[in-house]
Amino acid sequence: MVDLTPLLAFRWSPRAFDPDAELTGDEAASLLEAARWAPSAGNAQPWRFALGHRHDETWKRLLVSLPDHDQRWARHACALVLGAHTGGDPERTGYDLGQAMAHLTVQATALGLHAHQLTGFDRAALCADLDLPPEVRPLVVTAIGRLGDPFALPEQLRRRETALRRRQPVPALLLR
Repeated sequence: MVDLTPLLAFRWSPRAFDPDAELTGDEAASLLEAARWAPSAGNAQPWRFALGHRHDETWKRLLVSLPDHDQRWARHACALVLGAHTGGDPERTGYDLGQAMAHLTVQATALGLHAHQLTGFDRAALCADLDLPPEVRPLVVTAIGRLGDPFALPEQLRRRETALRRRQPVPALLLR
């Protein structure tokens, strides 16, 4: 393999989170700081976040917005983070939010944490539940935590969790 920073090479999106681990205030601040420093068009920083720590009201609201099949494992995450974008062109601001979330996930890896991003959730219900202004567009909920026991997962998820990670080879990603 080519030389790749371990922060990227070892980053992955687990479903097995330690249900007893906590996210410290310093860790939460570090994750949000990493997102804050992401590049954005015109330095607009069109991202907005809602951070919920396990069992607080924000965490509960984010969790119930997820489909049941994701709730069964995301409920063990230390924190759930809503990533939303605001302002002008939704494609541009959505792209910028993606940059911020990528920075957050790399910072999580640097802290010994893991992040699993989810885009399948009830956006309308979450907007109403969090009383978000209409210009704030939720795009992703990210589960953050420390690794847990994959054998605590249901069989189907356990197989996925313990399978080898696979990526497309670079030539398959290049447009011809």
